Amino acid sequence: MAHSSTTKQSNISLSNCGYSKVLDIISNKWTALVIYAMENGKIRYGEMLRRVEGISKKMFTQTVRKLERDGLVQRHIIPTVPLSVEYSLTTLGETLLQPMKELRQWGRENYTQVVEARVKYDSAYTPGSHEAGSIN
Repeated sequence: MAHSSTTKQSNISLSNCGYSKVLDIISNKWTALVIYAMENGKIRYGEMLRRVEGISKKMFTQTVRKLERDGLVQRHIIPTVPLSVEYSLTTLGETLLQPMKELRQWGRENYTQVVEARVKYDSAYTPGSHEAGSIN
């Protein structure tokens, strides 16, 4: 006997979905860039700021602290005068590199199509177009 849609239990939820949990970790635009900056090993604070174009000191600090809290990044303090700080991916953080590289590759191969689809959609559904009234 088939179940009705009202008795069917949801198998997709924010609290149980592995995808949403991972996206919660890496969805910030700076997170991916910071992780990529560390893909070749330890990197100093100043070098990281230079490599990640457009990131402010405040946003960088927030991003690496979140990644450190999640166990993906470790901070190394070098006892120099003044103190130097280096960051690197943990073993857990390194496991994110491959799936992130695959997403980056998907973007390189397909993002042009996404842009084209957006342009097509926007031109079809802008005020004044004959289809615009059909979206509710």
